[in-house]
Amino acid sequence: MQPASQADKATLFRRLHDRTRILVLPNAWDVASARIFEEEGFAAIATTSAGVAASLGYPDGEQISRDEMVEAVGRIVHAVQVPVSADIEAGFGPDPQAVAATVRAVIRAGAVGINLEDGIENSKSPLRDVAGMTERIQAAREAGAASGVAIVINARTDVYLRGVGEEKDRFGHAIDRANAYRAAGADCLFVPGVRDAPTIAALVKAINGPINVLAAAGTPPIPELERLGVARVSMGSGPMRAALTLTRRIAQELRGPGAFAAFTQDTITHAEVNQLLARKTV
Repeated sequence: MQPASQADKATLFRRLHDRTRILVLPNAWDVASARIFEEEGFAAIATTSAGVAASLGYPDGEQISRDEMVEAVGRIVHAVQVPVSADIEAGFGPDPQAVAATVRAVIRAGAVGINLEDGIENSKSPLRDVAGMTERIQAAREAGAASGVAIVINARTDVYLRGVGEEKDRFGHAIDRANAYRAAGADCLFVPGVRDAPTIAALVKAINGPINVLAAAGTPPIPELERLGVARVSMGSGPMRAALTLTRRIAQELRGPGAFAAFTQDTITHAEVNQLLARKTV
């Protein structure tokens, strides 16, 4: 069977947000992690900006160059057959034109979705103003249309994640931003930093579109999120950080008791890794 075209993958990825069932979207940071997620049966994969950056020696926050990020996305896309969404952080540039250039680049790399956030690094204001963010979403939408790929835009607001403003005002602030982003052309609205079921349920009712939540300690399990009406749940850099935690545990075990259990018990075999990466896609 011939691999699906990029346009077909984009259509499939959009359909996965129709809320008939929750989309569990794991975040990969390299080809091997992406292949593991695909082999375990996930319908689509997203990248994690922090994970991709860390794997190439950078901290998160657009410290990696656009070209290096796009190359990493391309490697993942060409190693799997499922749709891939690229985390492009705030868009890699100061203006909508830069965002459009980034979107065109990840589309050329084969991605069919993007994650675009309103948080600003190294700024007096933790969030981009709403007008500026909506312009960036519109630029991303237009870039996708011009490229012939109807990308799925996951617009992220960091109101809760960054603790912006008074706690009592955050719900209304997040709703206003999410609905403005939806009106600007976003397909899914991402509100990371919210973990309690009542707030998640209220967000689902108040936001005029599918919502994405970030899985973290204390987040309701997937069946409960689906019951609450969540369209999509992602893990961000969590799986990558878990892998690094295991690596640190291995180092501590080697330097301490000198044992090998941390990397010899229930570990994927050398042959399995080779088999995982042997398959080539077109």
